[in-house]
Amino acid sequence: MTTSTDFEVRNRDSIGLRVQHVLHGNPVLGPLAVLLVATVAFSIVNQRFIAAANLSLVLAQVTVIATLALGQTLIILTAGIDLSAGAIAVFSSILMANFCVKAGMPGVLALLLGLACGTAMGALNGFLVTRIKLPPFIVTLGTLTIFFSLNAVVSQSETVRGADMPGLMTWTGESIRFGQFQVTYGSIVMLVLFGFFFYALSWTAWGKHVYATGDDVEAARLAGIRTGRVLFSVYTIAGLLYAIAGWILIGRLASASPNVGTEYNLDSITAVVLGGTSLFGGRGGVIGTLIGALIVGVFRNGLQLAGVEVVWQGFAIGLLVLIAVSLDQWIRKVKA
Repeated sequence: MTTSTDFEVRNRDSIGLRVQHVLHGNPVLGPLAVLLVATVAFSIVNQRFIAAANLSLVLAQVTVIATLALGQTLIILTAGIDLSAGAIAVFSSILMANFCVKAGMPGVLALLLGLACGTAMGALNGFLVTRIKLPPFIVTLGTLTIFFSLNAVVSQSETVRGADMPGLMTWTGESIRFGQFQVTYGSIVMLVLFGFFFYALSWTAWGKHVYATGDDVEAARLAGIRTGRVLFSVYTIAGLLYAIAGWILIGRLASASPNVGTEYNLDSITAVVLGGTSLFGGRGGVIGTLIGALIVGVFRNGLQLAGVEVVWQGFAIGLLVLIAVSLDQWIRKVKA
């Protein structure tokens, strides 16, 4: 005989299963809900939070991390990880600045060479992963140290002022105004990149191959996908995106400093995880990553306006990451 308690238990299980299926098919819904709730909550705590000037600041603050997280997303979608993202960005920015100031190159040439160097660093990671068959974690942990060391050697631990560089190098820090809201050109570049890779992952064969490789590399190989090429392309493209983040960083700081970026690697991974991309590969997307980066920016800014100490701001972000990973584990069980 079925009791009302049994019915309630089955009803709860049914609702949970439906939610599980919805989140599995639409991984962006969870992060979007978190972002909206956080925005409303911080707006209630401090009305300054929703002021146009403050929202402009939040967007400018997350631009570099979001661009790094875009490249990180491509790698995590293939079930990899990149611990060298911040190191490539900072080293690329130092190279661009030194090409201009010390080598006397025109801004355009210095920028192109800096982007090429960042791309080459990403290609090195890809070569070690695909040809030497080293685990991505070990490869990027090693290159993280290598690139930061080279960064110190090239820069000689000196900061290059933006005033000494051509205007093109600091252009990404300039802004345009929409009423009371200001958007930097760096943020516009970032949003264009997200739009491009949303299209590439959603509508091109390359994008489908990225997802297939991350979901099951052996099955993808048996289906005729050249998984080695896919992985190499992902790491190479990520290197280019990190270099672009380095260019944006110059505009953001109005200088090229070798002493920044130590937290960028973990911040980029945090944005990807909060955005609903699975660390096990094959599920997620760049729109979720953009939302994840905004979540990080909103929480840090909102907690700061609320008078919360920095140490507890980090605690809150870390707790969010643990919740996001736990949720991902639960969502993945829908396949079982």
